[in-house]
Amino acid sequence: MSLKWIDTLDIAIALDEARPDVDPKYIRFTDLHDWVCELEEFDDDPKHSGEKILEAIQMAWIEEKD
Repeated sequence: MSLKWIDTLDIAIALDEARPDVDPKYIRFTDLHDWVCELEEFDDDPKHSGEKILEAIQMAWIEEKD
């Protein structure tokens, strides 16, 4: 399965599996962007993200942790 920026929930799940010790409440968007791009399943243009997308991924990740 390839992940695109719009797959916020799937990205959040993949990040939670890849970085279980990270608390998504306290991450910087620059780190989040890098981590998403490093995901093996991620297959989208890194330049197509923005603050709204990164915020949606962060919120989905927070909900996934809870």
